[in-house]
Amino acid sequence: MAVPLVILYAIAAGCCYYALTIRPSGIWDKDAYGAITLSCFCTIAVSAVALLITVVPASVRRAMGRAWLVPPLVLAAVAAFRWALGG
Repeated sequence: MAVPLVILYAIAAGCCYYALTIRPSGIWDKDAYGAITLSCFCTIAVSAVALLITVVPASVRRAMGRAWLVPPLVLAAVAAFRWALGG
């Protein structure tokens, strides 16, 4: 289960990175604001899928530990904060 989770975390981190690095040229730059919103939404959606995989009660879940919950929660929180500020 670690390999799919790491892939999902990498996708979410990439989307979050794009959301944080996109800078609108001005208030009129609707395309940049749309890209920020889309990147934040994708980060939150992929993080939610990763959280669901991690939380599902299975024998693998007991072996993985709670540390696997931290990356998607942090990425989703950063994306939600960016979305609220400028998305």
